[in-house]
Amino acid sequence: MLVKSYAAAVQGITATIITIEVSCNKGIQFFLVGLPDVAVRESHERIISALQVNDYKFPRYRIVINMAPADIRKEGSSYDLPLAVGIMAAAGEIDASRLNEFMIMGELSLDGSLLPVKGVLPIAVKAREAGFKGFILPGRNAREAAVVEGLNVYGMENIREVLEFIDGKRHKEPERIDAGAEFYARQESSCACDFSDVRGQENVKRALEVAAAGSHNLLMVGPPGSGKSMLAQRLPSILPPLTLHESLETTKIHSVAGKLGNNGSLVTQRPFRSPHHTISNVAMVGGGSFPQPGEISLAHNGVLFLDELPEFNRNVLEVMRQPLEDRMITVSRARSSVDFPAGFMLVSSMNPCPCGYYNHPERSCVCSPGTVQKYMNRVSGPLLDRIDIQVEITPVPFDKISEKAPSEPSAAVRERVIKARLIQQERFKDYPGVYCNARMTPRMLHTFVEPDKEGLSRLKAAMTRLSLSARAYDRILKVSRTIADLEGADRIAGHHIAEALNYRNLDRENWGA
Repeated sequence: MLVKSYAAAVQGITATIITIEVSCNKGIQFFLVGLPDVAVRESHERIISALQVNDYKFPRYRIVINMAPADIRKEGSSYDLPLAVGIMAAAGEIDASRLNEFMIMGELSLDGSLLPVKGVLPIAVKAREAGFKGFILPGRNAREAAVVEGLNVYGMENIREVLEFIDGKRHKEPERIDAGAEFYARQESSCACDFSDVRGQENVKRALEVAAAGSHNLLMVGPPGSGKSMLAQRLPSILPPLTLHESLETTKIHSVAGKLGNNGSLVTQRPFRSPHHTISNVAMVGGGSFPQPGEISLAHNGVLFLDELPEFNRNVLEVMRQPLEDRMITVSRARSSVDFPAGFMLVSSMNPCPCGYYNHPERSCVCSPGTVQKYMNRVSGPLLDRIDIQVEITPVPFDKISEKAPSEPSAAVRERVIKARLIQQERFKDYPGVYCNARMTPRMLHTFVEPDKEGLSRLKAAMTRLSLSARAYDRILKVSRTIADLEGADRIAGHHIAEALNYRNLDRENWGA
């Protein structure tokens, strides 16, 4: 008897339907074809044990299983359940008439219980698009898949439940989640860190506010203990909330990477990723034999914080140059290539020199001039050119540190940021994929960024004096547009351009001179 069950393979953050064809004939042999990896081939032993423990007999037939399409490599143990169901249906042990209604995924343990799998959300989206009525999967993945509307999601605990459900002997209610209601209910959770904890550093707080309002990249340069990491950790508290679309997109990436955990559901807070400086190229941008998202994709719609920027391997930093421009990373392999979103906000910090005290008002730097220049040059000019806002931090004086009155709280700053973002969303409503000033294309700059005469004059003088690139010109205009949005101004004035230029005056050639 020949039957078909349906599963899916995840490539990037999209899924491809896999048709599992099972044929049972006379004989005692087992063949599994269709480009399965070692983990899929090992499913034979897990299936036998799971069926026997649950009082089912493994069919003593010649079983041939084909996983189509054969040119897509199938990896992992998530195919255990659809393979087992297909074998039992082909052997006539259960009714096969309902198999074409369900997408089935799940890993089997030896006692037949179902273990959670990765990438459930994109598979559920694909199942709905393909017209499946239901999705059978481990119970601990049910909430994650149930956010997809128009698809019945059945969370099962063991193989017996699955076989009896398909055979019509067991009734099971689908998992129900109102994605919108859950999203807005969970979105209100506040960040543990608040700007009110930070004393002084008003100029840096302003830079962070501008960066958050327009999703601009930011670099902070200052001595140890001046508050660089503290300020960066409080940036999420002033970022605008995720939209439902952004939440679903972010959840897809974390689902594929297996970062949602048991009973995971929507990601409702903007990601904040802070990898250690020993990270490898592949871990940063994604890849591997079977490509997985890296840190830049896990930070999609959120913040990627690189503390002590010069300590990162230079190659790791340079591979980020293209994603910073395209907001997408393409991982190419011999058989295929996959795209991962990488629309992250880069926030970084660094010391001005190896000892950390160059230009310090009270402590002397012990580094030689050549050493300072060499240290600064660990971060390449092309990468710095892609960082919109570059600010120097000075130590906080004692009078400021000892102040008892709290600083402005994050809630007040966040309110201004949200107002600026709403202006941008209205401005770019006819441009899909553009929702903030940092994502404007050069053509859009001519439409939405029009400096007045004074602003153009200041910009021209700065371009000549600092020898700025065309990319820097575009980014200065984008930052000035954000500054104007924070003020609610329609036109770019001279003081908007002046403030934006002030964020680009980190002249590395004078360091160590």
